[in-house]
Amino acid sequence: MYVSRLALDHYRSWSQVVVDFVPGVNLIVGKNGLGKTNLVEAVEILSTGASHRTSSTLPLIERGQSTATIRANVVGAESADDTDQVTTYEASIHARGANRARINSGSSLYLRDIVGQIPSVAFTPEDQRLVSGDPAARRTLLNQAGALLERGYPEALQQFTRIAKQRATLLKQLNASSNTGQPVDAVLSGLEIWTGQFIEAGIVLTRMRKRIIDLLAEPFAAIYRELAGETEQVTLSYVPSFDEVLLFDEPHNAISEHFQRIYPGEVARGVNLIGPQRDDLSLELFDIPAKEFASNGEMWTMALALKMALFQVIREQLGMRPIVILDDVFAQLDDSRRSQILDFAAQQEQVLITVASEGDVPESAHTMLGEKAHVIDVAALKDAFKDPFADLVQQVRA
Repeated sequence: MYVSRLALDHYRSWSQVVVDFVPGVNLIVGKNGLGKTNLVEAVEILSTGASHRTSSTLPLIERGQSTATIRANVVGAESADDTDQVTTYEASIHARGANRARINSGSSLYLRDIVGQIPSVAFTPEDQRLVSGDPAARRTLLNQAGALLERGYPEALQQFTRIAKQRATLLKQLNASSNTGQPVDAVLSGLEIWTGQFIEAGIVLTRMRKRIIDLLAEPFAAIYRELAGETEQVTLSYVPSFDEVLLFDEPHNAISEHFQRIYPGEVARGVNLIGPQRDDLSLELFDIPAKEFASNGEMWTMALALKMALFQVIREQLGMRPIVILDDVFAQLDDSRRSQILDFAAQQEQVLITVASEGDVPESAHTMLGEKAHVIDVAALKDAFKDPFADLVQQVRA
């Protein structure tokens, strides 16, 4: 499976662009700020429904526009046996309202309905934050993995997010009402209903995330040993905010009691103090938290192992090789880790690599990746798809 053509309208810095890719290695070359990362991010959006760069859809839309559109022709997406079949996927990202999608210009769908049909794994400069950063980065990985590996995950996440927002709104209303002496009975009644829904949706999401980490944990440890040495020991485990889900077959009552204990604090702060929105992952090196004690090199190796483990699990579960995205990673890695990731990339069906210049690609890449890469000049793309009115507008403003 591979993307043969990508077309963007009003996506980030691109008013319009069409770019052709090939199987194997595609080298996307352009100076910083020209929009090369935006091209591969668009593939990531189609694949997982989310970007590693932002949790909001608004930055994905060109300034002054209300909608961004991503279209991709994908060869062999519907069947690994039919390598000539081309399927066109389209996503519409809206500043307001639900994001939509179409397959082969068919009926309108939600974006979540096509998520997972074009699996991809992205290696990015931000990957080290999977170990060293705050829990939000690790939850993003969880959500992207869930979109690819768990049927119904995007719907479950969206439902939980909607309920969590409503419950937080009621908590803020309770805080305001109690401070001004206004009646709170109606708000309390609503909060009780939403808390029950919050618990139910949170349990569903927690169980899905637990299954994902159970799939990733063993491959992660094995791949890390391959990269760092057979004596190295790492562990990956899930740290759910609703830890009652791991302790009880029927955790509803225990979670409800937990909410009763923290209720005053929630009202005072106007936020949901527990729930999957506060989940985390634990990465340990020799049973010690890696975030606190691992070296910079060890953190990078753990991040690489985690992404490679995700690739392996997707391949095993879905029966196809995900597209590999290497977004400006060579500047972040030493020679050893460059070789490791290039050796991995050389075995894949399609690789999209972004670099500021062709010289940023290590010399060893030409041997490891075999045939010469298909080079895409981002500056030339910019010129080819330049807005014909842009210069005129600038002249008028001047």
